Amino acid sequence: MSTDELLAAVLRLPRPERARLTEEMLASLEEPDEQVAAAWAEELERRSRDVAEGRVEILEWEAVRAQITQDLERRRATRVSS
Repeated sequence: MSTDELLAAVLRLPRPERARLTEEMLASLEEPDEQVAAAWAEELERRSRDVAEGRVEILEWEAVRAQITQDLERRRATRVSS
């Protein structure tokens, strides 16, 4: 069966089955590469060490969220007035 034939057959399936196939196909593409997983593990260890040793400033989520909201509102206001 060719790719085009397979696609045509899949598109004839009921919506829930197409959704399931789509999820499975996407999941098959998202499997992390071992090198990527190792790099992330190393980065997480480095960041944890930086926090534990006091080399980074830790901010409360509410303060960060307020700053992000303020920045977004300022950008929106700039776009509206332009």
